[in-house]
Amino acid sequence: MSTSHATRARAREPFDRRLARGVQAVTGRTLAPYQSAIVRIGFSLTWLIFLLRELPHRHLLYGPEAPWSFELAQRLIADNRAFTVLLWSDGRLWFELVYGLAVLSAALLLVGWRTRAVSVVFMVGVLSLLNRSVFVGDGGDNVLHLVSIYLVFTRCGQVWSLDARRAAREARAAEAGRAPRRDVVGPLLWVVLGGFLLAVTWFSDVSGEWWVPVLLWVLWLGNGLWWLVCRLAPGEPRTLLDALANLAHNAVLAVLMVEVCLIYATAGWYKIQGSRWQEGTALFYPLHLDYFSPWPALSELLGASGIMVMLLTYGTVIVQVAFPFTLFNRKVKNVLLVVMMMEHAGIAVLLGLPVFSLAMISADAVFLPTAFLVWLGARVAGGRDRLLKRTPAGSSAESAGEALPEQRRTDEEHGPRTLVG
Repeated sequence: MSTSHATRARAREPFDRRLARGVQAVTGRTLAPYQSAIVRIGFSLTWLIFLLRELPHRHLLYGPEAPWSFELAQRLIADNRAFTVLLWSDGRLWFELVYGLAVLSAALLLVGWRTRAVSVVFMVGVLSLLNRSVFVGDGGDNVLHLVSIYLVFTRCGQVWSLDARRAAREARAAEAGRAPRRDVVGPLLWVVLGGFLLAVTWFSDVSGEWWVPVLLWVLWLGNGLWWLVCRLAPGEPRTLLDALANLAHNAVLAVLMVEVCLIYATAGWYKIQGSRWQEGTALFYPLHLDYFSPWPALSELLGASGIMVMLLTYGTVIVQVAFPFTLFNRKVKNVLLVVMMMEHAGIAVLLGLPVFSLAMISADAVFLPTAFLVWLGARVAGGRDRLLKRTPAGSSAESAGEALPEQRRTDEEHGPRTLVG
């Protein structure tokens, strides 16, 4: 009776109040902080692993010795207007600098150091390298290309990051009445990135689409405005900026969820139209291609079983088509999520596509339940403390990251003391 009464009461509620409550839900707080953090960790780790794995071959993939020459890249970029800073110069030194910054930004984003600034550098590195040689990739580069842009608009450093640890430390200092420690790194990083933006603007004719430099300037000026508001007007202006940041984060997270659903839905429906998938033999052929057989004995063993090939073929189609519809049932969704992650792990091992698999697993992680992520964070923190033989600082919940969203909120009340941190 109480449930039906509450339902009738909500139905009688005026439309403007329901609208206000909905606006408050998407602007009042950052949704899914753990999911956005695991997406950040997953994609930065994927990109870092790829860059380190291809370090000996970087010149052949994206550098001066690439089969897709500098002149061909210039002609392609002039046509498709894709953004890349590698066309500023065909020198080896410039390429090494861009590649090194891409590796550094991936490592820093992985640990969550100055995520607001580093996510922009990460995006520039991903776009520059991938757009330099568009024919290098296994499908995961397309997802990485898009998510690198999405991460710039998310507040993905609120948990499981060095930013969260610094925010918690500043919150404890404020509660104890201690003066905040002066931060020099943030303003210095902001100034350095401003100099880089001047170079981006200068080379805008050869860098690709005009909107990328404009986006970078908006982000740079926005962080400066954030710093000024937090210092000079921490009241309503700060609340407005915080609401806009929450809105951007929540909207981008929703876009990522929709994109993952579209990837699986389109892939599944296209497979249904293929005769090999209808017959249940589609997986037989890649298992017998040398190019997709890093473990020939394992591929041959699996491909020799007609029943196993048929089950995997039909199972792949069923899972991909059904997944978007399971979002309305949490338990079924979680089961299919595990199945899809195992499927991608199998693709990485059997077909030798680790970057594609890691990218898709990282994208799937946006649907992981919060309770599982909190439990996982607690286990990882406990393992870290046992490995380092130290006592966790504070309570176990805080060491696991469970209290970090609240700590970040406390930090926001006092206002960040850096330009880009």
